[in-house]
Amino acid sequence: MDPHETVFPRRRFLSRGTVAGIMSVVGLPSIASAADLPQPGSNAQNVRNFGAAGDAATDDTGAFQRALDAASHAGGGTVYAPPGRYLFRGTINMPDGVTLRGSYSCVPSHVGLRNPGAAKPGDDGTALLVVTGKGSEDGTPFLTVNTNSSVAGLTVYYPEQVTTSAPLPYPWTVAMRGKNPAIFDVELLNPYQGIDASKNERHNIRNITGQPIRRGIFVDAIYDIGRIENVHFNPWWSSHSAVYDWQMQNGEAFIFGRADWEYVLNTFCYGYHLGYKFVATDTGECNGNLLGIGADDCYRAVFVEQSAQYALLIANGEFTSFRGPDPTMIEVGPAHHGVVRFCNSAFWGPCNQVARIAGSGTVGFSDCTFVQWGRDGDRAAIEANSGAVLIRGCEFRQDKQHIALGDGVRSAIVTGNLLRGTPRIAHTSESNVQAGFNAGY
Repeated sequence: MDPHETVFPRRRFLSRGTVAGIMSVVGLPSIASAADLPQPGSNAQNVRNFGAAGDAATDDTGAFQRALDAASHAGGGTVYAPPGRYLFRGTINMPDGVTLRGSYSCVPSHVGLRNPGAAKPGDDGTALLVVTGKGSEDGTPFLTVNTNSSVAGLTVYYPEQVTTSAPLPYPWTVAMRGKNPAIFDVELLNPYQGIDASKNERHNIRNITGQPIRRGIFVDAIYDIGRIENVHFNPWWSSHSAVYDWQMQNGEAFIFGRADWEYVLNTFCYGYHLGYKFVATDTGECNGNLLGIGADDCYRAVFVEQSAQYALLIANGEFTSFRGPDPTMIEVGPAHHGVVRFCNSAFWGPCNQVARIAGSGTVGFSDCTFVQWGRDGDRAAIEANSGAVLIRGCEFRQDKQHIALGDGVRSAIVTGNLLRGTPRIAHTSESNVQAGFNAGY
């Protein structure tokens, strides 16, 4: 199957107005957009007044920094960048309490960037064209957002990035530092690395689209709750290309290190090696509440190297894996000692396995639906080799091996599940395994 022909047509995106209308009908708050943000007033600074050209040729780094510094010296406020194509050969440091706003307009299609005469970044909105930092992923981030500062309504594009080979490394596009840094309504069209949301307090990331190639969002050293909402990474800039193949083999969309109750809502990624990655860092590991998340056509939709004992709570997710040497939707590594719970989530696509579990921690599935597995042989949908496992109220919609529990499983409860065909629940563990009230159909 060609994933770009069979998966893309399923995606339907509503306009902001439609979404807001639906949310208001059901009594929920509408999603904020650039139009909802405060408009630049008479006291706002305009980058054009500080020498910004916006012609895609003149280096506008200095003009932007002067405008931001002027707003800071005036006690804070907004710096407005009108529609244009602003070139940056340097980096920007946002002063505390200052907002950089543009006129948001996302690029409608990846093909427009390769077709002469079609829409380009900045044709009808504010585009920042970044060439600084090329060749090093460890350099200074292009845009550093500090305490109570924010950016909104921008498209960021790397005009020298390639599609015909492995991508060119660049530093992070945005680094969030200090307290309450925020980024809203931004398209990160083709960065090598998107948002470094580490070493801050209460970051707010909302309404982000684009195609980060190597890393999308990295969260670490967060001791006061961070929020990530409405972030979708799709291959809109480049697909069916060498750089996209590289992304499939190396890209990581969402990476979580230490975070104390990170809140993640309505996020999605397509075409990455790892969709959601949870790791241990020098500062610890992640516990969080992830609702309505998705990963499509990823070698691993979710990879859990480590999680905190307070648990990762993942609900209403949709996960798909069908490419790569061993497509598996969920993998829990051998060092894992925390807790992960999946609830009311759907797993589908012709993968080898839905979940492969190791480590000494606890992994639970409740009220989930498993549709396809065993592509390259008769392998169990869920295979646990160690730790503790809970599988309750789920539906297994194939007449293949359903559950296999290995020698190292210390305890397991498998109950109240629907399993297509004759239930196939195998275990070799001599520890406490309870299985019952499971029905074949």
